[in-house]
Amino acid sequence: MSAKYRSIIPLTAILLLVHSTASYAGKVTLDIFCSQLAGEWQGNAANPNTVAKKVTTSVMCSADQRNLYISVSRGSRFSNSETWWFRQQEDHILLLYANGVTDDISQQLTLYEQAGSYSFLGKGEINQRPALVQLQFDPVIGDAKPTIKGWQWQQNAHYLDDDSDQYQVIRAISLLKPSAEVAPPTD
Repeated sequence: MSAKYRSIIPLTAILLLVHSTASYAGKVTLDIFCSQLAGEWQGNAANPNTVAKKVTTSVMCSADQRNLYISVSRGSRFSNSETWWFRQQEDHILLLYANGVTDDISQQLTLYEQAGSYSFLGKGEINQRPALVQLQFDPVIGDAKPTIKGWQWQQNAHYLDDDSDQYQVIRAISLLKPSAEVAPPTD
């Protein structure tokens, strides 16, 4: 084998390793994500084929970063605010969801990180249908500097009782740092 090919083989192996590592989603614990999401946010929330509504979202981490609390202001879907409580347990995360209108929901999820995005995945039920549930948080990067100025939170479902092999968007919420340009939500 010539020297030319001997130098190409290690380079190719390195490129394949870097590429496969970059596309790999790794399982992480709640403390890795919690502090990145904590704070006061504002933006829009919408279900498919509906008009977006302005919402405020408050996110708090417990002192040990094993609990993440998300409160979405009222008017987004129901007359009451929504509470999402994520609790790190052994090897999974327990989600308790309440909106004061429908029955509370409890679900086990796993948190994954890939290229700065975070995704809670689990099996559950949406609209009385069995589904794989995905709560995806993608960073919104600022224009001037590569800093995170917010998050796009997409709630997706892959229904297990149909032939589709893709997730469907159930709802999306933008979480942006408060600014004078975005008006607070109205009742």
